[in-house]
Amino acid sequence: MKFFLLIMTILVSELITAQNNPVGIFANHTDIGNPKLKGSAVFNITDQSYNLKSGGYNIWFNRDEFHYAYNKIKGDFMLTASVKLLGTGKDPHRKIGWMVRASEQDDAAHMSATVHGDGLTVLQWRRLRGAYMRDPQDELFSLKKNTEIIQLERIGKTFIMRVANPGEPLQEIGRTDMIDMPDEAFAGLFVCSHNADVMEEGIAWNVRIEKTVPDTYNGYSDGPLMSRLELMNVFDGKRIIIHEDTLRFEAPNWMPDGKRILFNQGGSIYTIPAGGGLPDKLNTGFANRNNNDHVISFDGKMLAISHHRDGLPGGGSTVYYLPLSGGEPELVTDSTPSYLHGWSLDGKEVVYTAQRLSKSPAYNIYKKAINGGPELRLTFNQTGLSDGPEFSPDGKYIYYCATETGTMQVWRMKPDGSNKEQITFDELNNWFPHISPDGKWIVFISFPTTVDPADHPF
Repeated sequence: MKFFLLIMTILVSELITAQNNPVGIFANHTDIGNPKLKGSAVFNITDQSYNLKSGGYNIWFNRDEFHYAYNKIKGDFMLTASVKLLGTGKDPHRKIGWMVRASEQDDAAHMSATVHGDGLTVLQWRRLRGAYMRDPQDELFSLKKNTEIIQLERIGKTFIMRVANPGEPLQEIGRTDMIDMPDEAFAGLFVCSHNADVMEEGIAWNVRIEKTVPDTYNGYSDGPLMSRLELMNVFDGKRIIIHEDTLRFEAPNWMPDGKRILFNQGGSIYTIPAGGGLPDKLNTGFANRNNNDHVISFDGKMLAISHHRDGLPGGGSTVYYLPLSGGEPELVTDSTPSYLHGWSLDGKEVVYTAQRLSKSPAYNIYKKAINGGPELRLTFNQTGLSDGPEFSPDGKYIYYCATETGTMQVWRMKPDGSNKEQITFDELNNWFPHISPDGKWIVFISFPTTVDPADHPF
């Protein structure tokens, strides 16, 4: 009897394996609707893109034919990717995009955010199983054509489509709840040739499936859902994931050789290969409550950190420095709270934001020599906040962010605090400017107007 049960277990296991074809982040890929030409999906590990090939007469009327790479997801989520159909194509209505589907049956209810071969960009749906899709009642059209970035979000029974081209913010095309979709549904990428006798191919990159949270969610008090470290080419927007964790990690910095990345997690500092792999813990001596303020000196020899000391004002964040190779930290700022942000070009000074209640309740920017001496106050806010100071690579400026105009904007000043000038002018809240090593570019984080200018939510 035991032998028989073992054989049955093996057979069932093989059957399950045969029915599932995982590809990349997707648990399965398969043809829906038994198209004449069989499709495929391939994950390219180097750039983390997907190539999908498919035949299929159409995704329309009361049944569909296409190739599908998908997961089964419960609850609210957000699907985002850059997509493109390859070649000139046979039919202008060939299509690629995201689809949420009630089942794998060819007549299932579905919601599709799609780009067609002729550029038509549209949200389309089948209301319930076996229903005929109607034009235009079951569609919401975008004025934009040939959009590259497609996003489909589910919030309860409502589906929202957003699109953008590179360099643009996502723009909502429309939303609808006119569909019978179970709480647990299939979600993934698809390609359809719109011609049963033709095979078409599409590519998708920057593919992300995110579980969303309510607006009331607080990453600090409610805890992280997960953390992800990505490398992004800022000129073409392509991103690859090199590390993920269910716990919080923060503040990646390139190591001087460009081969490893430094970050903090759980009060410690780690490095990880730029191509991915296992993190290595850096020796920071007694400093075991390090926050996300850590910076490598311009010469690549030293690391400055912010470590919390117990029983001191503002949580006790204190600036120290140590060899980048690891070692026992040396104290820089005795007064707290002090949050490190940058090194001077010569490695003799650090700049940081700090609250000194004897001078002002506001956080201001200070600098101090690492070998001792008084700290020098560089901004003089009585209200609001100045934060994120960083020297430019030529040492001529300190870039920072401040709420002087009512919103958080990027500023710069001379190293002695003189000649302050505003750099960004918009309605957003712009935080933490970082200057490229060649001094030609600046990157920063922007939050919408719904976020308090003095807050940068996790």
